[in-house]
Amino acid sequence: MSGRQPIATAPKDGSKVQVFWTDEDGQENESLAQYRSLDRLKATGGQWDETDAGWWIFTDSNTQKKVTPHAWQPAGKSGDNDEDGDDK
Repeated sequence: MSGRQPIATAPKDGSKVQVFWTDEDGQENESLAQYRSLDRLKATGGQWDETDAGWWIFTDSNTQKKVTPHAWQPAGKSGDNDEDGDDK
């Protein structure tokens, strides 16, 4: 579990990060996610309220889902790879 950090320390500036979350079946998942504040959501149009703010992932190319992650790491890092991995 290299690089995982508590979700409370994740950036909430709209940047994308890798998050770790558990689904309703108890399966841990890893997804690219983005925190969306209520202000950011309202700027896109539509009707949003404070319950819509949070971490959002794409489940496929057309479907987004709000999740409750428990950890995060910078995007592009795999939990199993060595951070300085030389390819020589």
